[in-house]
Amino acid sequence: MLKGYTKEEKSWMMYDWANSAHSVIVVTLLPIFFSSVAGFMRNTTSAMSIWGYVTSIAMLISALLAPVIGALGDFKGMRKKMFFVFLAVGVLACAGLAVTPMTGFAENTGVAEAVGTAILILYVISQIGFSGANLYYDSFLPDVTTEERMDKVSTMGYGLGYIGGSTIPLLAFLIMNLILGSGAMLFCLSFAFGLTAVWWFVFSFPLLKNVEQVSYVEREKGAVRQALKSLWATIKEIFKNKEMFVFLIAYFFYIDGVNTIIHMSTSYGDTLGLDSTSMLLALLLVQGLGLPFCLLYIKASERFGARVMVGVGICIYMCVTVFGFFLREVWQFWVMAVMVATSQGGIQALSRSMFGKMIPDKKRTGEFFGFYDIFGKFSAIMGPALVGLTSALAADVMLKNAGETRATASEALLAQVNVDAAPWGILSVLIIFFIGGGLYFFVLPKYRKKKG
Repeated sequence: MLKGYTKEEKSWMMYDWANSAHSVIVVTLLPIFFSSVAGFMRNTTSAMSIWGYVTSIAMLISALLAPVIGALGDFKGMRKKMFFVFLAVGVLACAGLAVTPMTGFAENTGVAEAVGTAILILYVISQIGFSGANLYYDSFLPDVTTEERMDKVSTMGYGLGYIGGSTIPLLAFLIMNLILGSGAMLFCLSFAFGLTAVWWFVFSFPLLKNVEQVSYVEREKGAVRQALKSLWATIKEIFKNKEMFVFLIAYFFYIDGVNTIIHMSTSYGDTLGLDSTSMLLALLLVQGLGLPFCLLYIKASERFGARVMVGVGICIYMCVTVFGFFLREVWQFWVMAVMVATSQGGIQALSRSMFGKMIPDKKRTGEFFGFYDIFGKFSAIMGPALVGLTSALAADVMLKNAGETRATASEALLAQVNVDAAPWGILSVLIIFFIGGGLYFFVLPKYRKKKG
């Protein structure tokens, strides 16, 4: 499958194999675990809303850091060093999460409050490490391959992630849970978070060993200050490049919808009362189907172009959002999972390579990918927060119609209202896809410089 790829390309792609463990274990299992802990905490807000708000905070911090750390990574010899720093931060946070299931949070409310807070803090730290390392990983793409091969290499990276980090740690967790039984769930969760830390760190070594920073800016006295000052010049350069600017705005919206579906899916299913094991098996199916669909996207992009295939992905995700509004049964979650699997890797990989080919100065790939990252992360603030806010407002309206408030309603009524309000939160994501899709389909074509 990897025949014809260079050592540098394969080493770069292996990092997707490494970091995908975080994408699946932390992003999908942790919300379910937090919902369990939240059940022992003193709060009347749904775990889904809390998770949406905290995810937005994590993305906000990552977004604010992105252009600065991107510019610093462009200096000669700095990109790999900065990559390692953020990798270490993320790995250590995952190692910390491995401790939380074994703290006896169910014994009293005080312990549950402390554990719940620790989970949220460690989650934010892990997301910052994940996002920072990913920025440098993306920045290495023009260093390891040619512009003509970017679509293929970028998409294959996502494909390797699906069959590696996205599948094996989750499969190990499910097998352990099956063998040891539901009574050992907390131990299995602790093992899964610990395995994520080890997996992420170990499989990052090919990139650390074989990938070098080819494009760079020479480091001179006062260069760091000058690089930070030049960020405004880069912003103006992006504004002048109408194709890049419109693409980034469109990307801001449509990738927000994609990330929101990824981050909120298990929290949504858990709020609806769906069986956790069944949801995780469905997500395992997503990872298993990820590689063949990534390969399909590679072939389709070679024939129809990356622009067309990203558009296909946007349309499919619009359908996923509408379908999610009507989701009530586990089998429907499985159908939605298959729909997501068709385009999740393809739309992200081809968006990355499309932007990489738009960069005018390859010596400043870190700086440009910093702004690419900030658009992606700022969008990820909006989506989960919109879901949390919409579901909370819908719940308040339902309580008002019942003549109750959150302070006076019974626990049973609050739980039912949170379930009934959740689909409205998911449906709100459709607004984001409409805006992003409108810009991508109707505005971006006016500024195309070349076909691709």
